[in-house]
Amino acid sequence: MLRRGRRIGVEIKRMDAPKLTPSMRIACDDLKLDQLVVLYPGSRRYALAEGMEVVPFAEYCAG
Repeated sequence: MLRRGRRIGVEIKRMDAPKLTPSMRIACDDLKLDQLVVLYPGSRRYALAEGMEVVPFAEYCAG
């Protein structure tokens, strides 16, 4: 997705507490992403690494 001139990747997980995986880093490098947003069914927002954040699906949909 392109938002305000920045490349943003979106990944959806079903697990309760997504963790950083090698494939996430590879995707960010290969696709030259500025940010990666990992959506999940939980309720807490948290950072995985610089430029990578886990966001509750409901919060993301609410805008």
